[in-house]
Amino acid sequence: MPMTFPPAPVAFPSSRPRRMRRSGALRDMVRETTLAPVDFIWPVFLMAGTDSEETIPSMPGVTRKTVDRVVAAAKEAHSLGIPAICLFPYTAMEHRTEDCAEAWNPDNLTNRAIRAIKDVVPEIAVMTDIALDPYNINGHDGYVEGEVIVNDRTVEALVKMAIAQAEAGADILGPSDMMDGRIGAIRTALEAEGHQGVTILSYAAKFASAFYGPFRDAVGASGALKGDKKTYQIDPANRSEALRMVARDIAEGADMVMVKPGMPYLDVCREVKDTFGVPTFAYQVSGEYAMLQAAIQNGWLDGQRVMLESLLCFKRAGCDGILTYFAPEAARALANG
Repeated sequence: MPMTFPPAPVAFPSSRPRRMRRSGALRDMVRETTLAPVDFIWPVFLMAGTDSEETIPSMPGVTRKTVDRVVAAAKEAHSLGIPAICLFPYTAMEHRTEDCAEAWNPDNLTNRAIRAIKDVVPEIAVMTDIALDPYNINGHDGYVEGEVIVNDRTVEALVKMAIAQAEAGADILGPSDMMDGRIGAIRTALEAEGHQGVTILSYAAKFASAFYGPFRDAVGASGALKGDKKTYQIDPANRSEALRMVARDIAEGADMVMVKPGMPYLDVCREVKDTFGVPTFAYQVSGEYAMLQAAIQNGWLDGQRVMLESLLCFKRAGCDGILTYFAPEAARALANG
C-alpha cells in the first residue's frame, strides 16, 4: 500500500521529536533553513568629501561614508563573502532641485562610487537606487506638480537615471519609486543602449510604511518631504495588490523582486516566492534595524542572537536574500560560528 503524505502522526512514546533536538550535531543535521553571507546585500550611505564618515543618530552603528571609504567598505564586504553592496547618496541641498537633474549626472556621488568600487573590487556586485527623492527639493520619489506626484514625466527621468548608472558600471538597478510602468521603460532603454546584461531588482511590493524614518534621516530627505507617499506606495493592508504589482514588474522585465519592509511583511515574502518562483528579496529597513539596535543597546535583547534570528526569518519565509545594515556584522558572526 502506498504511503500517504504527510504520514499519519506517530503516537508518543514511539514519536519523541526531542530526540532530534538533543545535541548540536543532530540539530545541524535536520536544520531546514540556513543563513550565510552570500544571502546579504549591504546598503551603504554616500556623502561628499574624502576620508571621512558621519554618524546617523537614528541608525546606531551606521554612517555616511565618502567615496574612498565606501570603496574600503566594498573591499571588506567582498572579504566577508557578501556578494553585493547597495549605494544610497546623501545629496547636499544645493544639488536638490525641482528638475532633479543631479539624478542622472554622470559625476554624481553614486556614479563616482560605482566606478571607484568596480576599479578596485570588480568582483563585487554594485546595486543602485533609482528614485528621485535624494535629488528632489520636495523629498518625493517623483516629480511634484501642484500637490500631485506625476507618473509619466517621472518615469522619463528614472530612465535617464538608470542609463547613467548602467554606463557607470552598475550591476543591479533597484527602482524603488513605485511609479507605474517604470520597469518596462527602464528595460526597454537598457536594451536599446546596449546594457542587456544589467539586472533589475525591482522594489515591486513597496509599502507606504512607517518604518522608513531613519533612512530618510540618512539620505537627508526627512526635512524636505512635503506630505506623504501614500499615492504611489502600497497600502500596508493590501496583500493582493502587492502580488499584482510583483506580477506586473516581472512581466515588464524585472529579473528579481523585493518586498519592503521586511519583517512586518513576511506573509507577503512567502506568497511572492510561492506564487512566482522568481528570485525574491526583502529589505530589513532602517526602522527595523533601529528598533532592534535600541533594544540591544539597552541590554534588553541578546544582540548577536537577535540579529541572526531576524535575518533567518527572511530565508524561512522564502527569500533568496536580504538587504540589511547588519550585513558585515552578521557575516563575521557566521564566520565565527
